[in-house]
Amino acid sequence: MDWTLEVVVLPVSDLDRAITFYRDRVGFHLDHDVHTEHMRIVQLTPTGSGCSLVLGDLPAQRQMEPGSMRGLQLVVADAATARAELVARGVDCDEISVIDPRDGGTFFGFSDPDGNTWAVQELRVRADRPLIPVDHRDRNGG
Repeated sequence: MDWTLEVVVLPVSDLDRAITFYRDRVGFHLDHDVHTEHMRIVQLTPTGSGCSLVLGDLPAQRQMEPGSMRGLQLVVADAATARAELVARGVDCDEISVIDPRDGGTFFGFSDPDGNTWAVQELRVRADRPLIPVDHRDRNGG
């Protein structure tokens, strides 16, 4: 049986500010922005990912302090290029750190406006072997 992680609930204080950050600066695809009289739910997905972020005012989100998520991790094939893209879009990123010269040992980080933190790991193998094949990325716009 496959067990897949497909959603991470992220606590934020301002949905519109978070959408602007994750969509326009980080480059995630805005999948859904649903409003009802009782709630608002937003889903964003990184290109090439099978896991999305859900922001909003669900009961689970109301129980978490905005900015309390630490060490969420993204994986890219080229950390220097990814970092340069984020910096060009106005994201304040840490410098690249090489913990181990082997594939998977290079990282940098950034935070969202609430202080939720992200680690970005370089796995060069992803350039040739993406986690999700290109022909299955339709929902992510990739």
